[in-house]
Amino acid sequence: MEQERWRVLVQGIVQGVGFRPFVYGLARRWQLGGFVLNNSQGVVIELEGALAALEAFQQALLTELPPLAQIDEVQVTQMDIQGENAFVIVESQRQAERRTLISPDTAICADCLHELFEPLDRRFHYPFINCTNCGPRFTIIQDVPYDRANTTMRGFQMCEQCQREYSDPLDRRFHAQPDACARCGPGVYLQMRPATELVAASGTEIERTAAYLAQGAVMAIKGLGGYHLACDAMNDQAVQQLRIRKQREARPFALMVANMDSARQLCQINDEEAVLLQSHRRPIVLLKKREQQIVAPAVAPGHQTLGLMLPYTPLHYLLLAACQQYFAPELPVILVMTSGNVSDEPIAYRDEDASTRLAAISDGILAHNREIFMRCDDSVLKVTASGPQFLRRSRGYVPEPLMLPWPVLMPILACGAHLKNTFCLAKEKQAFISHHIGDLENLETLLSFREGIEHFKRLFDIEPAVVVHDLHPDYLATRYALELDLPRIGVQHHHAHIASAMIEHALTEPVIGIAADGSGYGTDGAIWGGEILQADLCSFERCFHLAYMPLPGGEQAIKQPWRMAAAYLYAAYGSDFQGLHIPFSQQLPRQTWKTLAQMIERRLNCPATSSLGRLFDAVAALLGIRSQVQYEGQAAIELEQLALTCKDPQQSYPYNISTLTAELEVLPTIQAIVRDIEQHVQPATIARRFHSTIIQLLVDACKEVRKRDSIHKVVLGGGVFQNQLLLEELVTVLDQNAFEIYLNKKVPVNDGGLSLGQLAIAAAQLKKIS
Repeated sequence: MEQERWRVLVQGIVQGVGFRPFVYGLARRWQLGGFVLNNSQGVVIELEGALAALEAFQQALLTELPPLAQIDEVQVTQMDIQGENAFVIVESQRQAERRTLISPDTAICADCLHELFEPLDRRFHYPFINCTNCGPRFTIIQDVPYDRANTTMRGFQMCEQCQREYSDPLDRRFHAQPDACARCGPGVYLQMRPATELVAASGTEIERTAAYLAQGAVMAIKGLGGYHLACDAMNDQAVQQLRIRKQREARPFALMVANMDSARQLCQINDEEAVLLQSHRRPIVLLKKREQQIVAPAVAPGHQTLGLMLPYTPLHYLLLAACQQYFAPELPVILVMTSGNVSDEPIAYRDEDASTRLAAISDGILAHNREIFMRCDDSVLKVTASGPQFLRRSRGYVPEPLMLPWPVLMPILACGAHLKNTFCLAKEKQAFISHHIGDLENLETLLSFREGIEHFKRLFDIEPAVVVHDLHPDYLATRYALELDLPRIGVQHHHAHIASAMIEHALTEPVIGIAADGSGYGTDGAIWGGEILQADLCSFERCFHLAYMPLPGGEQAIKQPWRMAAAYLYAAYGSDFQGLHIPFSQQLPRQTWKTLAQMIERRLNCPATSSLGRLFDAVAALLGIRSQVQYEGQAAIELEQLALTCKDPQQSYPYNISTLTAELEVLPTIQAIVRDIEQHVQPATIARRFHSTIIQLLVDACKEVRKRDSIHKVVLGGGVFQNQLLLEELVTVLDQNAFEIYLNKKVPVNDGGLSLGQLAIAAAQLKKIS
């Protein structure tokens, strides 16, 4: 029988996911000798035996993977026969060059969940139960290779029973680095605010927390990647109290429910949404509310959707089960589970920081002594007609790399955007997009950004040779890039949006790009945001844009949509707009307008903008929906919610497309909206008709570009396309007009995906000049 010896290098997510015992089992099945080990490049296997057995092993290696494993590349080299019959697992090796990938944090698996509630199991009700198929990974690892000594579990010495499991290749917990039990592992503790008026509870820390939640308390709860703030979602007073303390006046809160039955009591859920909810990644999924609601109105005021997630840690399961003892038995347990922070700050993840920052928000803290090394917020998705769409890509997905369609010539760091920041590091064909950093508007978030970059550089052995940044000179991410002693590439914001989707779909030829968002620094110094581009990965041409409007007060106009409404009315009617018979004009104080008019006429703090997001703001203010916002995009979101209540399709309002000035002129739209308001047309009808107008305007602009350049592929990018009504109807009309449509699937369409686009452009430009 022909004998051979192979050396197999496996790269991908193959450490900390039960890959070595999987290989051990396969080798024993096919009676092969040799060994398997982890090193800094991946998993190394040497195998010796019959050629047929080796080939069968290789086939099984690719088709029978452990649940969390992911193979990116397998290299096989033939070696000299050594006469080995036994197969063993050997200790990890550290090497200078690192190619190891790290698994994201994943939800508790079915086997561990069964043991958690099995009274005879030694880990019964242990809140840190895990195995090689589940549990913390990214948030506890400090270095590679992924061994216990390189995680925040290094301070917990395993007891004899845990050590036996850890050392047994046939055990589910073989080399599960966070493995522990109540005898040797982390534990929970509860700290209540001294001046609390809550009735003292008895039982375990988790049971007492449940009792306090049932009394209306706001509790801080430590999770995988940081702290949550939790309260009873059916207690309106508790939810309102959380809003006041967290300084979050209007943005919806995420909810956690125990199971799919509870989720279906609250929302309409299709099969694709159910798969997302129950996946081992456990994101928050935005779902359509049922008409009859049992959650407090303050959970998601003015929204037709709820953000739901299922429990993903054993502590979550134990807490929800304990809550069932104290909450009304005929109702499901529904907890608000929102990020543990004050609005605009990053999520708290260090215990001392949480005790300080969350003390004024929460009545108590349920924490544990397993350190979180890297903060990581919950991921957020929704399902559209085009499939799942990321609003935030973080826990459960990061740090899985995105495979690029071609290798980069040199390691690259892309610094991302100012809002919803992520950064991206790339080498060869792998792009590592960071967890959600947040809005770079304070020192704490900037430190998180800097620390995250250093951690990713260390984990994935990437020392960037070039840095990429947005053109805006005042963005903190741009300033960081300018501090580095590296060659720099500046990338226009909206070009990056389009490139982000292009590289996902391996598009290299010119496309029509519709870039629509709130703001992005233009090459002419204006604030762009309603752009029709002709673009490839190296460069772009601005074919059309919304006609420039003044942004009265700059940043103030973003927070106060009435300013944009007044600016549009002034452009359409002059100062006479104050005599219009619409509530907006009649309620606008004359002195306020006089000051604003002087700013516009003198161009004082009134930068020009072509932003589609600001146009949505203006229409929302005209309709009396929202004159001031508490968070970015609030007015536009509420305008969409209102439009959704109008079930009948609407004809578009008039507009003009000027091929001479390359402008999309919407003053005729504003005038038509005013006429409808004067004639007392229902606001929902106007909102729906406005959406139809924008859709037709964008399609007609694409037709003009196609007529000129014979381009049929349209790429959508920018935060405006989080508007599901706009997105789905635009895709439908573009398809009806024989366009091919592309948009982000793997990263957010908003600024959270911008770093990938920056990377794509830089890589293409470097390739072109090499």
